[in-house]
Amino acid sequence: MAQKFYYGGQAIIEGVMIRGQKSLVTAVRRPQGDILVESQPLPSIYTGKLRQLPFTRGVIVLLEAMFLGMQTLMRSAEVAMQEEETEKVSPWLLWGFVGFSLAASIAIFVLTPLLVTSIFNRWLESAVLFNLVEGLIRMILFIGYLKLVGRMPDIKRMFAYHGAEHQSINAFEHGVKLDPLSVREFSTAHTRCGTSFLLAVMVIAIFVFSLIGKPALWIMILSRILLLPVIAGLSYEFTRFAAGHGDNALVKALTRPGLWLQSLTTRVPELAQLEVGIAALKKAIVIDHPEMEAELYPAPVPVESPIEPMPVTDAEPLT
Repeated sequence: MAQKFYYGGQAIIEGVMIRGQKSLVTAVRRPQGDILVESQPLPSIYTGKLRQLPFTRGVIVLLEAMFLGMQTLMRSAEVAMQEEETEKVSPWLLWGFVGFSLAASIAIFVLTPLLVTSIFNRWLESAVLFNLVEGLIRMILFIGYLKLVGRMPDIKRMFAYHGAEHQSINAFEHGVKLDPLSVREFSTAHTRCGTSFLLAVMVIAIFVFSLIGKPALWIMILSRILLLPVIAGLSYEFTRFAAGHGDNALVKALTRPGLWLQSLTTRVPELAQLEVGIAALKKAIVIDHPEMEAELYPAPVPVESPIEPMPVTDAEPLT
């Protein structure tokens, strides 16, 4: 029996990216007001057997989010600034950006909490207590970072597109017609959100690192780096399990902090922003299920629309 596929994505500049089974779709609102929809087939590493293998798939999903996320973010900036004919960014440069981002994240959110906690090492004799303090510092840094960047106007707008992505997927998963007025009734939070995944990473890291004990500082530093793929794999499996058991009382309690944290990374979108999220999701669904095209793109009905309709431009697939 084929596994159920879960659509996901992220906010980009003036748009939304949706990851389908076979393709990556972006929808971006251009300065002239229309929506440019682009799609590209996913490389085999993101669709092969390793992507379905428990624990391994968590690491691949993390790399996928970083690399493809950076790629679509740059492309959306080109479109939003009407620079569609600019030269494509080389894969090496993209990997350079990903590598720098990963190194900076490890330095700030992994190594800094450890080094700060080690200052109080003499008062933290228990390995469990040591890792609890380290984990608390990590969460404070993370939440502080989200609150700080969330004050920036451009980031606030991206957070609204993040909300549009969640509302569109929530509506689709509940079998609701994908139009802005229907979709806006759904929550801007979603169990499978990357924000919830990162919170799971921080919590699970406390348990995993506690098993290491309190060896020499250099060993703790090395363990924090080498065990990141293990923690990512465990966190993804938890997030995936929670998505399929949302009605369970215990699962609801465990996922509630992640849903709360999403209040820092999402905003209630405008109807025009919802149009963009819906456009990306519809295209991804139709690529996976061509038989649904008539249902998702019905013939227009000549009635007065409560919002001003915006044209959608379906571009050629990216190469």
